[in-house]
Amino acid sequence: MALPHTKLAALLGFLGVSQLASPALAGAPKTCASTGAAAQLSCHNTTAVTDTCCFNSPGGSLLQTQFWDTAPAVGPADSWTIHGLWPDHCDGTYDSTCDSKRAYTNISAILTAAGDGDLLDYMKTCITGEEFWEHEWGKHGTCVSTLAPACFTSYQPTEEVPYFFNLTVSLFKSLPTYEWLAAAGITPSSTKTYTLAAIQAALSKNHGGEEVYIGCTSSAVEQVYYYFNVRGNAITGEWVPASPDSSDDGGCPSTGVKYLPKGTGTTPPTTTTTTTGGPSPTATGGVFAGKGYLNAVTGGSTKGCLISGGTWYTTGTCATFTATSSGSGFSLSTSKGDCSAASGSLTCASSVESPGVFAAEGSALLNSAAGADDWFADSVPSGSTQGTVYAAEGSHGTTLQLQWQSV
Repeated sequence: MALPHTKLAALLGFLGVSQLASPALAGAPKTCASTGAAAQLSCHNTTAVTDTCCFNSPGGSLLQTQFWDTAPAVGPADSWTIHGLWPDHCDGTYDSTCDSKRAYTNISAILTAAGDGDLLDYMKTCITGEEFWEHEWGKHGTCVSTLAPACFTSYQPTEEVPYFFNLTVSLFKSLPTYEWLAAAGITPSSTKTYTLAAIQAALSKNHGGEEVYIGCTSSAVEQVYYYFNVRGNAITGEWVPASPDSSDDGGCPSTGVKYLPKGTGTTPPTTTTTTTGGPSPTATGGVFAGKGYLNAVTGGSTKGCLISGGTWYTTGTCATFTATSSGSGFSLSTSKGDCSAASGSLTCASSVESPGVFAAEGSALLNSAAGADDWFADSVPSGSTQGTVYAAEGSHGTTLQLQWQSV
């Protein structure tokens, strides 16, 4: 089902999803003076819009993002799972954790109190765990301008959370990636590969003809992002399909794209790179394993990588990191020793007494200190300069993400 100019309230009713306005919620979304065609479309406004309760800004490019996790398998074998709902800027950049006071850590309790038990049950099948829900709300949900407390009548703390997750799940249900690919003859296989163009065609024709972002790791598809612009408030407005506005090409080859079955986590034998004496190299939602590089991404572009001491370098050879299961996450090490960010900066050395336990979001290394995948540096290093990667923003003016690349 394509979603051109569909009002979300009507969509919810069609899908049989809980209504966005839960009976237990005291407030309601603010009424906007301009609605329908009279409301300006985010990222396409022709005049300045100051009322960010009725116009999504600066996060006017809203992405419904999905995972295909194979090892460990997450969710049903015949369905993608929810990564999140992200309010990006209109140029591929984004804000994160916009209101730390609203970075709630009791999502299940909030949804239960709002009468959204059915929604919560569904989320347990398609979004990985309470901590991940908290991360997605804190990092992305707090940056949706039209979900700010001032945008509700009779606002009570936390009531924007049920709206956000109802919105996320409703969009996800309207975007059945697995079904659309299967209808085009594209199904998971340990031996068969596909062209990127075929995958793109199968999805874009169901997304109003607009392209989608397709992300790969080691030639295997693992993420899909559906872009939208919104006319009016995110809850009551019209969602219009859009094409990606980021320069990130997703890293997929034009041919030989793998779509692996869940639970395998392996590639066809003719293309597998094996690592003697260690686990198979994979990158998954939540866990890295095996050996890989940590590429540095800033401003939507890859600029160098981390070297063996854990510092950022743009002109040399990337260090090979080893990711090993540890507790609820994984540890990292290089030829210099174990890695940790406990001192406030990312360090890999023989002097590290207690290896850090890390987590991941897709292929991004999470920063537990920031509650997001953002890391920080003073600037982008150049020449032979090595940049320290910090866990706290402080006065460090450059934000970067660390992306795992299996080797």
